[in-house]
Amino acid sequence: MEKEKNDNSGKISTGSFLKELISGGITSRIILKNIWYVMLMTLLGAVYIANRFHAERITRDMQGLQAEVRELRARSLSTSAELMFISRQSEVYRMVREKGLDLEELKTPAFKLIVDN
Repeated sequence: MEKEKNDNSGKISTGSFLKELISGGITSRIILKNIWYVMLMTLLGAVYIANRFHAERITRDMQGLQAEVRELRARSLSTSAELMFISRQSEVYRMVREKGLDLEELKTPAFKLIVDN
């Protein structure tokens, strides 16, 4: 009988364990007993939070860069269209007349000169 009492004295029943855990008496013993585990979990939690913030920052930067690329692509297309319009023969002729340059449009097509040595 005494042996059974000694075996049961080391064990804490579930009800009293929960009462002691809630009241805070057992918490300090548990933390001190498992201090390295608690420190590891704290470190992993901090790394997890830092990784999440880093990923969100990268996502925001990427969205901003994508918007900038869309804007630059649209500007490039409009500039290209404007350049194609300005470089048309009729537009070049009109601009020459507006600026008052003494240039004339060719009436005959250009030809290639071949010189024999």
